[in-house]
Amino acid sequence: MTAVSVAGEWQLLYNRFYRKLAIYTMQWGRIDLSRHRIAAAPFGGPVAAIRDDSKIVQLYAESARRKLLIFNAAGRALASAIWDRPGGRLVGMAWTDDQVLVCVVQDGTVYRYNIHAELCAPQFSMGKECFEQGVVECVFWGNGMVCITEGFQIFCVPDFKNPVPCKLSDPGIDEYPLCVAVIDPQYTMSGNVEVLLGVGDHVLLVEEDGVQQLGVGVGPFQKMAVSQNGKYLATFTHDGRLLVILTDFSKIIFEYTCESALPPEQISWCGLDSVLLYWDERELLMVGPNGNPVSYLYDEPIRLIPECDGVRILSNSSMEFLQRVPDSTVSIFQVGSTLPAALLYDALEHFDRCSSKADENLRLIRSSLAEAVETCIDAAGHEFDVSRQRTLLRAASYGRAFCSQFPRDHFQEMCKILRVLNAVRNHEIGIPLSIQQYKLLTAPVLIGRLINANHHLVALRISEYLNLNPEVVIMHWACAKITASPAIQDSALLEILLDKLKLCKGISYAAIAAHADNSGRRKTYEYLGYFRHCFTGTFNLDNAYIVPLLLSIEEDDSALVKAIESGDTDLVYLVLFHIWQKKPALDFFGTINARPLARDLFISYSRYYKHEFLKDFFLSTGRLQDVAFLLLKESWKLEKNPMASKGSPLHGPRIRLIEQAQKLFSETKEHNFESKAAEEHAKLLRLQHDLEVSTKQAIFVDSSISDTIRTCIVLGNHREAMRVRTEFKVSEKRWYWLKAFALATVRDWDALEKFSKEKRPPGGYKPFVEACIDADEKAEAVKYIPKLTEPRERSEAYARIGMAKEAADAASQAKDSELFGRLKLTLAQNAAASSIFDTLRDRLSFQGVY
Repeated sequence: MTAVSVAGEWQLLYNRFYRKLAIYTMQWGRIDLSRHRIAAAPFGGPVAAIRDDSKIVQLYAESARRKLLIFNAAGRALASAIWDRPGGRLVGMAWTDDQVLVCVVQDGTVYRYNIHAELCAPQFSMGKECFEQGVVECVFWGNGMVCITEGFQIFCVPDFKNPVPCKLSDPGIDEYPLCVAVIDPQYTMSGNVEVLLGVGDHVLLVEEDGVQQLGVGVGPFQKMAVSQNGKYLATFTHDGRLLVILTDFSKIIFEYTCESALPPEQISWCGLDSVLLYWDERELLMVGPNGNPVSYLYDEPIRLIPECDGVRILSNSSMEFLQRVPDSTVSIFQVGSTLPAALLYDALEHFDRCSSKADENLRLIRSSLAEAVETCIDAAGHEFDVSRQRTLLRAASYGRAFCSQFPRDHFQEMCKILRVLNAVRNHEIGIPLSIQQYKLLTAPVLIGRLINANHHLVALRISEYLNLNPEVVIMHWACAKITASPAIQDSALLEILLDKLKLCKGISYAAIAAHADNSGRRKTYEYLGYFRHCFTGTFNLDNAYIVPLLLSIEEDDSALVKAIESGDTDLVYLVLFHIWQKKPALDFFGTINARPLARDLFISYSRYYKHEFLKDFFLSTGRLQDVAFLLLKESWKLEKNPMASKGSPLHGPRIRLIEQAQKLFSETKEHNFESKAAEEHAKLLRLQHDLEVSTKQAIFVDSSISDTIRTCIVLGNHREAMRVRTEFKVSEKRWYWLKAFALATVRDWDALEKFSKEKRPPGGYKPFVEACIDADEKAEAVKYIPKLTEPRERSEAYARIGMAKEAADAASQAKDSELFGRLKLTLAQNAAASSIFDTLRDRLSFQGVY
């Protein structure tokens, strides 16, 4: 009955089940989505709401002044702020990957807020053209944004961490596009954002370097949505068809004709398996590649929030999660399932009822018990209902009792993950992560989001439970406590701080002291060093007093000298941070460069946290080679990035970093080798990038020169193979080996024979023989073996293809007894071959050779 009730909540879309889980009842009171502009962060992030000034709405008991409201995913209020920003109407609003709320107004001004509705960074402008023309629409992705002006020009901010707007190519249109979508730079070949504009009966792909026409005659398109992996585009046409197309428009994946030609208000991907369409009539339609669509009806407006494994559905009263039912859950709860996991789950129910049927089920799945246990554990991880998690884990534990070889750590790891997920899913925290989202987000990032929302206790408990360093949590709590306690006396605040700081040994007091100083808590700042001595006794007490006092009277150089004399790195860092904030960069560099300890501590810190600042330091001190090594390190990090493998667009920035490093290496005579190596590496990457663009196959980048040549020949691109050979001065002998093996790989024997006859190979015909033997083509190998000049090589080649008589004849010409004996042992299993060797041995023995 349990399995039936669980499966009864599912909807079947062709051969795949989907479920819509009720996650929260929203606690935000009278918020009406139809009256507000909404921005919801992915990975169960917060929701921002502001009254939509483009609509005429009725005011109830609320103020006429608009407020920016921020809630968690359960609708619990986190913060609010009066919206009084100049610049015209609010055009776009979205959360970045770092949970920074970006708000763009009509004149192109961009405001950024943290989760507490506080301006967290200076505002910036999208530029003069945006200011003069006015921004009409914004489209966001990850940490970037594209905006379109009334003059149909497109501007882009590739990364909000370094907000430098740039203008994309002029699309050359004279009316506003029907729809807009963007492809995330991490999924494009160029490594830059690509903007898709629905114009007329086609789509314009706009990049920084140019404009392309795609899908001519397929449109017009009224709505577009790009899939999570950037490969597919869901489009709604003017005649009511839903098309799913590859983003390069090379193929239409599937087509569905809707009942209405009116464009949906929202279109979104649900994972990678289906597309959701939502109309104002409050019907949500889920369409898949096959079968009839699934329809959901709502009596209130909703917003679709795409996630990596489904879609969150936000309404006035609830938060739901629509996802494809995981395979492990289907195998257990599908009606009539007789798979091992279903029988194990059923066995637990019989065991609880003291029925002998439990033993019968276990006997049936004895050989697949480990698989059943693993499936129950996996299904528990995908559940949001705690009681169902517990039952599935009990079933796994029950089966594990009869399966001694099953690894215990799988069960324990899932229990840990579920405890963390259940803790953050609580409506007070309001982060409804699925297990797939959690694994993609990672525990350290989750802890960072918890402390940013001031959930320090939960973050600390999770850190301790997962054996992570709690220092980041305690430090953030201490700084937040100093900021939030202006009315508490310094002595009382110190007692509160030190009571918690002593929980984490080795914690850096310098950063907390610096924050206290910036917050105007002078005594807190001065005495933190003293109390650290009381707890650890690691540096001179007098310096703990003297250094803060010297800083307070602006004697920065003397304070730095005293801190260095103390030998305590925290105290030195305290002075460094203080000077760093006050002095211009060049003055700061001059101060620390004269003091080796301070300089080395600064370099150690900057290598992890301030890479760009460290480059400036090296440049100011003339250490060009160190800057070059930093650039190479950045390129190596991009190379190790999982997204940079197999021809990812991330290799574009890698090339630029390597070229910059080469220029710096060339400035010094001592680094000629590094300069030449960097130049060759950049040249190879750029050439491989060109090959991937021309062949549309991501198989060249990060391969060797030899592999690049072979791949070109295998693909039939002989001109490019010759180009690589010429560029990198590949020797003629090596060229023959590479081309011979490549032609043998594609089994183009005519071309191989033609190649062998072009001229006498510089290293002989051995490459042709080896290539044929390696391809297990004996008949072709026989063509080239007689051309081998050395009898020893001919003999060994004949032996490898099983031609005993010819091998023996060649061995006799070599007059090499050791070779003769080795070949006889090699062909000993062949009776005829053994007889040939015995006869020849007698003849050679008579001649005194063998």
